[in-house]
Amino acid sequence: MDLFEAITTRRSVRRFQDRPVGEDLLERVLEAARWAPSWVNFQPTRYTVVTDPELKARLVDTMSPKNPARKGGLQAPVLIAVSARVGLSGFAGGTALTDKGDWYMFDAALAVQNLTLAAHALGLGTVQVGLFDAPAAAAVLELPEGEVMVELIPLGWPLFQPKVPPRLPLDQLVRRR
Repeated sequence: MDLFEAITTRRSVRRFQDRPVGEDLLERVLEAARWAPSWVNFQPTRYTVVTDPELKARLVDTMSPKNPARKGGLQAPVLIAVSARVGLSGFAGGTALTDKGDWYMFDAALAVQNLTLAAHALGLGTVQVGLFDAPAAAAVLELPEGEVMVELIPLGWPLFQPKVPPRLPLDQLVRRR
């Protein structure tokens, strides 16, 4: 699958087959994430691969009860917890270059995009889960000090391919001056 096909055919998957993800595929997906660009190449993004059903259930419990990804988080054979080291990206000389010093979110998003496109190219499905209690998830995972949760990503073989959602045309998104 070429890059443009991966970009235009990737969908959020919330239902997964009861089928394991091989370690070789998991490594390829994580390797793709590792190669994402980051601010001054600080590489603040970290990944916790969770396959233990009990630990996955504890992480799913940090999701909002209304979150449609809860079921997928339990069904997926792998749940990747994406976190980031704070105080690196967007900082110069110890001073934040943005009001909140949250450039790590941008770096993590770049890595997650690589991860999700690589997973899709390999036939795997993912969904971005942001509606969860990040401090509670960090506590479940016992993240080190200075590292915060960014998102959870169920990863597995799609039960079915979701439909293509409508996209706005370029003329509604792009300005030319």
